[in-house]
Amino acid sequence: MKKISILGSTGSIGTQTLEIVRENKDIEVLGLACGSNITLLEQQIREFKPKMAAVYDEEKAEDLRSRVKDTRVKIVAGMDGMISVSTLANVEMVVTAVVGMVGIRPTIEAIKARKDIALANKETLVTAGHLILPLAKKNKVSILPVDSEHSAIFQCMQNGQHEEVDKILLTASGGPFRGMTQEQLLNATVEEALKHPNWSMGPKVTIDAATMANKGLEVMEARWLFDVSVDQIQVVIQPQSIIHSMVQYVDGAVMAQMAVPDMKLPISYALYYPKRKYPMGQKLDFTTLKELTFETPDLNTFYALSLAYEAGKEGGSMPTVYNAANELAVKQFLNGEIKFLEITQIIEDCMRAHKKISNPSLKQIFDTEAATYERIQSRR
Repeated sequence: MKKISILGSTGSIGTQTLEIVRENKDIEVLGLACGSNITLLEQQIREFKPKMAAVYDEEKAEDLRSRVKDTRVKIVAGMDGMISVSTLANVEMVVTAVVGMVGIRPTIEAIKARKDIALANKETLVTAGHLILPLAKKNKVSILPVDSEHSAIFQCMQNGQHEEVDKILLTASGGPFRGMTQEQLLNATVEEALKHPNWSMGPKVTIDAATMANKGLEVMEARWLFDVSVDQIQVVIQPQSIIHSMVQYVDGAVMAQMAVPDMKLPISYALYYPKRKYPMGQKLDFTTLKELTFETPDLNTFYALSLAYEAGKEGGSMPTVYNAANELAVKQFLNGEIKFLEITQIIEDCMRAHKKISNPSLKQIFDTEAATYERIQSRR
């Protein structure tokens, strides 16, 4: 029985991870953590019987403590609680599926405690990759990507040596607004932006797909995960979401990972690596697959992607500004406070105003996040 903790157990990745646990019976969940959805967390506690559960919202944690007092689970709260879940004794792997920079500290502490990481939290490497990767190496910890694109790249890289990699071809569906112009998106609604054509994801990630900021974050994450330059990462639109990403080697050979768009495959690959588990979902059927098409991203309409390349090349604290500005702007859009196109405008404004810190400490990363939030909130 593999023993795991899940940070973000009530979100899209967390619930699908638990579906894999439910269906395979060979993984034991020792810890669960969520932000505030204690109704679902209570159900998960009663089904999976973890030793510990954390709620980031401390008032909600107290409510949950009362709800599950008939069980043996220990309820903890806040950042300290998240860290406790990520460092639980006997846990072998921590699935980091929380949204936002709240995942950085628990991930760092899990690495220090020598837990392997199944990483679904982009922000951890985007903002603190220069701290995380050396720490993982020092503690001999594996960081296994859960994002479908990064999992695909990881799988393709099993076919050659690192020095033989020419470039990474990071695929994108194009999101719900593929092919549209900025003029057509002037009055894009939240409901329209949340209608992703291929994937079922949480609201923040789905909006990121609509602006293509998600692909920008993935470019910056891939730079750290695979030890390549930003210039070696090319984004390619693959509307059917069948090819999840590709790696081109120096001799011109291209390795592609293909599958139906189902997040359970990359989650399962991370949980069971280096073994493959018999799939629970649908397999790719080439007799029904009619076409695979490719397009170049429209960097004028979706210039959040262009800004991400800029932030990734700039490095230092600039990716933190990009991430923090996007995070708060998406929240404002979901709350109806700003228009869709303002998300990218806010990111650009914050990047232009920021004076880069070349090698930021963890404190400087969070100070940069706070300063970015303050700038955005002062716009009101």
